[in-house]
Amino acid sequence: MATFFAHIKIFDGKEAEFEKVARELWKQTHTLEKDVLRYEYFRSEKPGHYYCLLSFKDFNSFMVHQTSDHHEAPDFGSLLESNRLEWIDPVDGANALPATNPQPLPPNASELAKRYSQDHGVVMQDWWLKLRGRG
Repeated sequence: MATFFAHIKIFDGKEAEFEKVARELWKQTHTLEKDVLRYEYFRSEKPGHYYCLLSFKDFNSFMVHQTSDHHEAPDFGSLLESNRLEWIDPVDGANALPATNPQPLPPNASELAKRYSQDHGVVMQDWWLKLRGRG
């Protein structure tokens, strides 16, 4: 499983446009992607700041999302001032999502998936692994 928060900062004055794109991406993601577990947007307390909670069955399902036509279509570059991924790990017994489990891309992965995999690879924290008895 792959779960993370995206910390998103929108250029000033682009909030309404971003929210329109977010609604369409939410709709397309939930309609077209069978392996999405969570894909939800939130406004922050700070103007122009948003969060997106994303959770997929596995890392390759996340790469399918990242490289999908509906994800690549919007011009995010004109909206996003910054975007930082924070990989998170569900607490067993206190969260219905499965544990984070990174995996390699399949050998036939597209060049775009390879690029996203390098830029957005799963980051496992040592302390998570210790708590799971694997570190």
